[in-house]
Amino acid sequence: MLVALLAVAIYSPLLALRTIRIEGTSAVSADEVMAAVDGQLGTPLALIDYDRIRTELDGFPLIRSFVTEVLPPATLVVRIVERAPVGTIATPAGFAVVDPAGVPLSTSAQRMPGVPLIDVGSKGVDSTAFRAVVEVLLALPDAIRARVDTAQATSKDDVSLVLEGVGQRVVWGSADRSALKARVLQDLMATQGENAKVEFDVSAPLSPVVRPR
Repeated sequence: MLVALLAVAIYSPLLALRTIRIEGTSAVSADEVMAAVDGQLGTPLALIDYDRIRTELDGFPLIRSFVTEVLPPATLVVRIVERAPVGTIATPAGFAVVDPAGVPLSTSAQRMPGVPLIDVGSKGVDSTAFRAVVEVLLALPDAIRARVDTAQATSKDDVSLVLEGVGQRVVWGSADRSALKARVLQDLMATQGENAKVEFDVSAPLSPVVRPR
């Protein structure tokens, strides 16, 4: 009898899904996400098809991940984590904005302003050079990252940056000790100013060098 009562309670229309709440969207349209998952409405909470939800949301390239939470008696919350742009790469189709994993988020004929151009030659987004550049960009303070025009590397050990403005250059070297290098670079830049035509070499962060250009 107890099992029967539990079964009736679990599968009862009284506990059917009546509300879906989408959270965490910015670049992704919440309305489009809702349209993709609202086929679950009316389903008893115990029978929600989470595999179907995953399949539907896999069709959104800007969604990095998501979690779901059931709030009895009748609500499903879908929390979205969006992919964030880290740079732009030049492709035959135009300029592709990519996230740290190299996933293209958008492509346009013109380069998106405010997003650094990542140049790793022909090595591609699956290379150690690309991963090293991304690690360096993510280690930079926001104010410095916003000034990066180009980030280049031919291997994991020779990352360099060119900043907007007068073209200040940063010799970074490998991505090792990037947090320390970022702090050293910040201090060096504070002493030189944005209009100084110099090159900052933080490849050996305990012995940094500032050279005229």
